[in-house]
Amino acid sequence: MTLTGAQIIIKTLIELGVTDVFGYPGGQIINVYDALYEYRDQINHVLTAHEQGAAHAADGYSRATGKVGVVIATSGPGATNLVTGIATAMLDSVPMVAITGNVPCSLIGKDSFQEIDITGITLPITKHNYFVHKIEDLADIIREAFVIAKSGRPGPVLIDVPKDVQMAKYEYEPKPVEEKMDLPKADESLIDQAVELISQSIRPYIYIGGGVAGLGMGQKIVDFANKIDGVIGSTFMGLSAVPTDSERFLGMQGMHGHYASSIAQNEADLIIGIGVRFSDRATGNVKKFAKRSKIIQLDVDFAEVNKNVKVDLGIVGDVEDAVCRIFDKCEQKSNPDWMHTVKFLREEEKRFEQEIEDANECKLSPKQVLEVINANKPPRTIIATDVGQHQMWTAQYANFDAPRRFVSSGGLGTMGFGLGAAIGAYVATGDKTVLVTGDGSFGMNLNELVTATTYNLPIVIVLMNNGVLGMVRQWQTLFQHYFGKKNGLRGTF
Repeated sequence: MTLTGAQIIIKTLIELGVTDVFGYPGGQIINVYDALYEYRDQINHVLTAHEQGAAHAADGYSRATGKVGVVIATSGPGATNLVTGIATAMLDSVPMVAITGNVPCSLIGKDSFQEIDITGITLPITKHNYFVHKIEDLADIIREAFVIAKSGRPGPVLIDVPKDVQMAKYEYEPKPVEEKMDLPKADESLIDQAVELISQSIRPYIYIGGGVAGLGMGQKIVDFANKIDGVIGSTFMGLSAVPTDSERFLGMQGMHGHYASSIAQNEADLIIGIGVRFSDRATGNVKKFAKRSKIIQLDVDFAEVNKNVKVDLGIVGDVEDAVCRIFDKCEQKSNPDWMHTVKFLREEEKRFEQEIEDANECKLSPKQVLEVINANKPPRTIIATDVGQHQMWTAQYANFDAPRRFVSSGGLGTMGFGLGAAIGAYVATGDKTVLVTGDGSFGMNLNELVTATTYNLPIVIVLMNNGVLGMVRQWQTLFQHYFGKKNGLRGTF
């Protein structure tokens, strides 16, 4: 069938199983919006208040489902407004496809009205991007973009489509959906080395990150911990991969993490890092990190192994397959002394938390707020956050009972992420969605309240309003000379 380029874009998205897209129209993408209206019975478009909100919504959609999120914007400022959202997805390995319009090919490079080199701008923050010169390539480029976005280490892909390509006509032929590319399997000798290190360990600590959360292999991790009689800690991005109430799970570790989880990692004689990148917030001074431990690192991305922390054994390839093979080869272990130590650390953490609560002069503490949310939320509730102190309190105290229930910006730390992401997560799942935010972050993109109310989205917003940028003030108080305790001053902006 002969279709316009704009129609081919929408038909190809439908072919790929896309049911929802987010975006904002404009002159150089208007043909695509005509096609969206034409196929409105097959694909739903959510009109946001701003392109950044649309990008975060596509991101939240993907985090909550594992599907590729789709965002659409026009040229110039429309395209550049996506940049923060694309970078957020890139740093957290979220599969997303951004489709932008541009001026006709004949006007490219002439500083035409609302022309921008968005492929050049987004080159460092995408897995790949495309400028579509010919309509003949359009459908296959979209198909390829989806494969790239979801294969290996997931991430965003951008497709820039000039207006004349959108208006041109070409024969559209549907094709079978191509799944993500197969991952290489880890070498058997490396699996055997991992099994040997585990057999020698008496204080094993399984350290899970966003790579585990994205694969939905939480139950296998719990089974693994049971078999080797170890404990589980997570990065910020690994939260919700394992149910919070699992007796093996100690919670998030690191700079803003739980005491028991962080100390247990420091006391462990073997750290098994799965889908983690050992970021600075997790390790602190890398020269002092885990000096008592051997470290195994399993990751799909070879660039992450030994990048931040030198490990004793790096295993690159299909992580889920590697964990299953290690699991099958490991013998059942018992580490009673390690379990006794972990029990003591848990008790110490509870005591410290109670001391903090007792010393708190506020009538309502952040922990109490999160406990109220925990007590009242139904099963499978999604909790989204913005970025700041409220985010860390949520990471510490919110309970999760299923994977992909925590939606938050980790690597980029994007203030203003939360509301758009919550919208996307709810559109994707229809599950109860709660946004925990602060007055600083909420003010960044509160215009997306228009989107939530327009579409009658029942998103609960918990706004922690302390009148300051709380994380900034905390750092100023702790670390900055002028605002430090040394001078008896507290900095506020």
